Amino acid sequence: MDSRLLEILVCPICKGLLKHDRTAQELICQTDRLAFPIRDGIPIMIEEQARVLPGS
Repeated sequence: MDSRLLEILVCPICKGLLKHDRTAQELICQTDRLAFPIRDGIPIMIEEQARVLPGS
């Protein structure tokens, strides 16, 4: 994934920063505990497509 794109992408819900998980091919919002998938190099920034992360 292009690092320039990562610099401008934010969580669509809280507008917070995202962390790129290269292994899982996801963008992680730690505030909302969501993981947005990256498919074929394209981040899917739709809340319904995000995976809820375990944790408190």
